[in-house]
Amino acid sequence: MLDVIDIGDRSLAAYRGVAPDEQLEELVRVSQRLRGARILHLNATSYGGGVSEILRSCVPLLRDLGLQAEWKIIRGDDAFFQITKRLHNGLQGAPGELSETEKALYLGNAQLNAPHLAEGYDFVIVHDPQPAAIAGLARHRGSRWIWRCHIDTAHPNPAIWEFLTPYLAAYDAAVFTLENFIPPHFPIRRVAIIPPAIDPLSPKNLALPKALARHILEWIGVRLDQPLVTQVSRFDKWKDPLGVVAAYRLVRQLIPQLQLALVSSMALDDPEAWDIYEKVRADTTGDPLIHVFTNLVGVGNVEVNAFQSLSDVVIQKSLREGFGLVVSEALWKGTPVVAGRVGGIPMQMPPGTGGILVDSIEECAEALIHLLRHPRISRALGESGRERVRHHFLMPRLLLDELLLLERLSGEQSREDPHPSPLPEGEGAATVG
Repeated sequence: MLDVIDIGDRSLAAYRGVAPDEQLEELVRVSQRLRGARILHLNATSYGGGVSEILRSCVPLLRDLGLQAEWKIIRGDDAFFQITKRLHNGLQGAPGELSETEKALYLGNAQLNAPHLAEGYDFVIVHDPQPAAIAGLARHRGSRWIWRCHIDTAHPNPAIWEFLTPYLAAYDAAVFTLENFIPPHFPIRRVAIIPPAIDPLSPKNLALPKALARHILEWIGVRLDQPLVTQVSRFDKWKDPLGVVAAYRLVRQLIPQLQLALVSSMALDDPEAWDIYEKVRADTTGDPLIHVFTNLVGVGNVEVNAFQSLSDVVIQKSLREGFGLVVSEALWKGTPVVAGRVGGIPMQMPPGTGGILVDSIEECAEALIHLLRHPRISRALGESGRERVRHHFLMPRLLLDELLLLERLSGEQSREDPHPSPLPEGEGAATVG
């Protein structure tokens, strides 16, 4: 059976004074029109990535708003997750194909999970490619199915895209972070553009007293009398951790006491991370100023909060990126960011806001040197980034956009009806200036 994820209680009232009042008020009005709707979020893991962090906050808030929301995860073995990682990479443009055996294993997993998806939901929101094929195997009359794609699929590997496309045709709507992420010949007519968001009241983003944050980092061996830069991300080739190390070493030539922290969470659905982790360890062993931490050695959300709060600069040197929640996380703490000019990152950091966008190892090093040597500029960028996050990238805005989409779909016929009507452009989409 599918695993049901336990979650705590949350109250939208707690966001008063944190998120913009107009967003909160509109969210309440829209949720009243959907009150009692049954919503299922379905994904592949309950920890270790941005999707699971979003769901841990959004599902209890949906319940507080009067909706019957659940969060479940599919089951799969290591072989399945090896295949879905290749599928994930291929959708982001990596070369390669799935063998017929691998395709059969992927579809077989969907066939095993689909019968355990009980009927009775008004909306089923399926996240990313791992459970994507389930929609066509578990169709229930009256349910609306939405595929939520969190990754950059603007230029997918043609062989991988050709394999996945037929299974997406069963969906009533799709959600992407950016319009240019919609792949060619996309089979779902109803598409909304909704950027993700962070939860400002989660343990990772709550304001930590500075003395406590210092104690946390000093406890795990980080010296705060020396400058510190940090990248928080999965060990994933698209996050380019080895490129971060290379840029850091260029900076060390001018700032010899600079420390680098690479902080990661190892996830159930990402077996490739271990290979990247081993490469990072091999490249950094013996350098006492480079710190490598994971959730497996006790570094979790509160420690990440301390790193993002106290680092002089946070790095997110992505080569491909769906959105990059860690950028908004760092900016919410007023910390400037040096980040790759890819995916949803420029949306979070328009010119003059939040930090500096880069396109190479050398540019990353130059940006770090500039911010480390000009703390006043760094502080101003961090402060402007925090305001942008407050207005555009906090959880209530994400919930509002998603509920607007569900409200629109609730008034339409499902894909099982003979004459489905199109979703007008722009409905349910967030407008981010």
